[in-house]
Amino acid sequence: MFKRFRITSLRAKIDLVFSIAMILLIFLFAVLWKRSVDRSFAEIQMQERANIHYLYLYYLKYGTIDRDYLASQNIRVVDVGGKNLKLYKEIVKKGKKKDFAVANIRLHRYILINNDRFKLILENLNKPRFPVELALAFAGALALLILLYFWMIRSIQPLSELREKILRFSEGDLDIHCHSDREDEIAAVANAFDQAVGRIRDLMRSRQLLLRAIMHELKTPIAKGRLLSEMIDDPKRKARFHAIFERLNLLIDEFAKVEQITSRNFQPDFHRYKASDILEGSIDLLMLDDPAKYLHTVIAKDFTLQADFELLTLALKNLIDNAVKYSPDRHADILIKAPTIVVSNRGKPLPHPLEEYFTPFHASEGGLGLGLYIIKSILDLHGMDLRYRHEKGENYFEIVIKNEE
Repeated sequence: MFKRFRITSLRAKIDLVFSIAMILLIFLFAVLWKRSVDRSFAEIQMQERANIHYLYLYYLKYGTIDRDYLASQNIRVVDVGGKNLKLYKEIVKKGKKKDFAVANIRLHRYILINNDRFKLILENLNKPRFPVELALAFAGALALLILLYFWMIRSIQPLSELREKILRFSEGDLDIHCHSDREDEIAAVANAFDQAVGRIRDLMRSRQLLLRAIMHELKTPIAKGRLLSEMIDDPKRKARFHAIFERLNLLIDEFAKVEQITSRNFQPDFHRYKASDILEGSIDLLMLDDPAKYLHTVIAKDFTLQADFELLTLALKNLIDNAVKYSPDRHADILIKAPTIVVSNRGKPLPHPLEEYFTPFHASEGGLGLGLYIIKSILDLHGMDLRYRHEKGENYFEIVIKNEE
């Protein structure tokens, strides 16, 4: 089955329209040129008939050929009496007549007159008239068409620049400017986009300043709390307070990194790691007193993958944390089997499709709003997929790695 031919690019559409217009213009010129040449050639034939008729009447009256008249009509006498036998045979062969024939031989137009009065070969030096007016009109129309084409291409050129800047903006580059002083619709779109980028840039900077201020203010009491916990004499209580403040500090660092990821102002540092090492780092981030109480891990087939260690451990940690938190028995199973990492727990199936939980601050009964959004953002940076299924009372969240070895 043939696929339907489609042209989606505006530049391609303009090229197609002007190509068709160019072809039609050339075709029209060729038709008019041929008609003009045919008309001029018909005039030459009419002149030849009139000249031959005159020669015959003149010869009947005076018994000679009026050479001066022929010269005035731009006709040259080539042969009288059939002396040039070779030329005579060529004319007869091409003209296919012996008494009267017209033939074009080697860019010359010869006329053979053979009657009971005289035998004459003439050369008509008149050529079809060159259609100067038509050629000038064609040249003018062609020049105008070419100028219109380049004018149109120049008019849409800002679209290419705008598209490039939109792509840069989509990749997280906020330092773009596309203001235009033109007065067409493209300039209006560019200026509106430039204003939108400016507002988003200001909002992003304001948000970053606010988040930095909040995190700075939070770190100060945490640091003071850690100092005060050093004064506690009871080692067990002291270790517990240390763990609490360390957990708070890690959460703030995690929040800062998440803000960078979601704002696309982050460059991951990729290296090769074993999936088991990623899992171990994720479990460490959970800071569980007894991980075996909450987690059951199985490494069926370990493998190596390319990843940013901090980011991927953060994503897997959030996935495991959600599995433990929202499981009735506060337990989760983790399976490593190339090329996947599967986190499962007991529980009801998700009430909505998984894709709906990828939006930030998604509110649901399960409370998975921001967590899956962060996980999906990190996996997208790694080119990995997150899949979900529910079977026999268990939820399965499967991270599919595409660059494993």
